[in-house]
Amino acid sequence: MIVKMKMKPTRDGYGEGLLELGKTNPLVLVLDADLSKSTRTDWFMKEFPERFFDIGIAEQDMLGTAAGLALAGKIPFVTTYGVFVAGRAWDQIRTTIAYAELNVKIAGAHGGISVGPDGATHQALEEITLMRVLPNMILVVPCDAIETKKATLALASLQGPAYLRFTREASPVFTSESDIFEIGKSITLKKGTDLTLIGCGPIVYEALMAAEELNKLGISTRVINMHTIKPLDKETIIKAALETGAIVTVEEHQVMGGLGGAVAEILVQNSPVPVEMIGIQDTFGESGTPEELAEKYGLTSRHIIEASKKVLKRKTCRA
Repeated sequence: MIVKMKMKPTRDGYGEGLLELGKTNPLVLVLDADLSKSTRTDWFMKEFPERFFDIGIAEQDMLGTAAGLALAGKIPFVTTYGVFVAGRAWDQIRTTIAYAELNVKIAGAHGGISVGPDGATHQALEEITLMRVLPNMILVVPCDAIETKKATLALASLQGPAYLRFTREASPVFTSESDIFEIGKSITLKKGTDLTLIGCGPIVYEALMAAEELNKLGISTRVINMHTIKPLDKETIIKAALETGAIVTVEEHQVMGGLGGAVAEILVQNSPVPVEMIGIQDTFGESGTPEELAEKYGLTSRHIIEASKKVLKRKTCRA
């Protein structure tokens, strides 16, 4: 049975990861765009003020500064809301950082619809697509605060550009400190033979709750935490397709170009099976509580169960 764990924002995991890096890696620097309290980089700033730079509301300048610091041998973590860094500074990310393979780590906070009352202008729903398409870019979307801390630490040890996406609201903490985390290697949270749910970010918890209900109905449901969108764990996706024959992707992002699109690309080339995609369906968000928005945009365990039943019918028709 899934027991609701303590609630903690994934951005807290990012702040904790930066603090640990500050103590263990003198090359790590942190840059922010006048949002340090919200992004939790103020924790790093208080402990290591000489290694923290508030560039102000100038995202393009912040990325250019980070590029220079990387060329000087530093490991800059560039931090602001995902909708701003991916939208306003995409040219700098593409041409100055990704093309040159510079060792810049980009942290996009407030990802997804759950930003809530801030509304469409602050709800990053497209940045997975924008980052995934860039050559040389690593892309990680951790599922809870513990995994976000692990991802922050892991990215600091890898050479090259990377994008880390995390959220604002408190969400269930359902992984443990002892769980093994590796960039590019997904984690199977629940085994199953009839259906596979593949998710990224805090919404993976909804997939786990859905799987519990589906199992009660006699539907053996596998759940995969696909925390790394690039490089994608192709082997696990293909294995799930071959062994279960039906897949539902789950994400708090546009399904076009997001996790759903990425999984579908792998399947159509290797092992085509019926796929349903839970996510934002080609629309902007709006203001509301995270719970209201999740219900309106179809991101709850109930919606995942409905999609699962639909994809299973398609699987039966194919058989």
